[in-house]
Amino acid sequence: MEFRGVVKRYGDNPPVLPGLNLRVDDGEFMVLVGPSGCGKSTTLRLIAGLESVTAGELWIGSRLVNLLPPKDRDVAMVFQNYALYPHMTVFENMAFGLRVRRQPQAQVRSKVQQVAESLGLTDLLLRKPGQLSGGQCQRVALGRAIVRDPQVFLFDEPLSNLDAELRVQMRANIGGLHRDLGTTSVYVTHDQVEAMTLGSRIAILNAGAVMQVGTPMELYGEPDNVFVAAFMGSPPMNIVPVQNRGDSLGNGLFTLGREDVAGLGGELLLGVRPEKICHGAEAPRHWPRMRAAVAMVETLGAEMLVHVGDGAERMIARLPGLRPLTPGMVLELALNPDSVYLFDSQSQCRIRPAHTRPEPVLCP
Repeated sequence: MEFRGVVKRYGDNPPVLPGLNLRVDDGEFMVLVGPSGCGKSTTLRLIAGLESVTAGELWIGSRLVNLLPPKDRDVAMVFQNYALYPHMTVFENMAFGLRVRRQPQAQVRSKVQQVAESLGLTDLLLRKPGQLSGGQCQRVALGRAIVRDPQVFLFDEPLSNLDAELRVQMRANIGGLHRDLGTTSVYVTHDQVEAMTLGSRIAILNAGAVMQVGTPMELYGEPDNVFVAAFMGSPPMNIVPVQNRGDSLGNGLFTLGREDVAGLGGELLLGVRPEKICHGAEAPRHWPRMRAAVAMVETLGAEMLVHVGDGAERMIARLPGLRPLTPGMVLELALNPDSVYLFDSQSQCRIRPAHTRPEPVLCP
């Protein structure tokens, strides 16, 4: 599947998608993730044919589908609100699409039984949606899509209405189904945990533009810009302004020696993951230290998220264990100098080491 300069505009308003270029490989599980209003659900609806392309080309396989009606696109969609027929049983809901296509009754029954068994729905086939839990309804919606054996699966935030425990269970179900079926899938979510655990690759969108595409670990470890760096990770990467002194970087919290920053500008943005900050007493001697007051502590059981500093220089440290920390207490922390990212303060693009930096440095 490929988007080639796809534009989507509603009336005379600014375009929701100003020119989307994105390729989804055959059999891939592509996750579209980003904040509300970034265009990810619109992208999904364009694939399904529920919205029309304003400009550009949308290809599914070898077919240009801009003008192709939804029924001819061979895609199946799982919605956020399940969209089950309340007056039909589970069996009838799952069989509906096959019956509309006038498949033989014996084949319909065989397919529904097979999929119901794989999803643990065999004992629920005679119930109606009103007699099911949220997780069961979502499995029925999945089953209704699977029985059609489509060319492409589309998932529009299918787990957002479920509680935390069910979301974990359904993530595992969806991931297992993709491994078993190998069908090209496009999954929309605002939840980066879903994106990281499900996606073969992830496309991060912001204001209709693709900020970066890559595997979960590529996006987490090698972000191209501040938006991706701050979006991927929970809690997000610390991004703080630092002054470039030619041979070092620093702010009100710490000073970091760097001999490769001369000529990069007077003010930069420095990024460091919370797990790369530790107690000063536990760090190697060459790691830069900082003394800062505790602003807030989030106790998570096996670890704590400790917020230190204030304003633009506030940072979060992920510290192991439970310690009696209270707001106002001054801590000595250390950050790993080998895990620091630098970004241009104007373009917000990543500044890479000179031997790997492309020329010119471009940013989405």
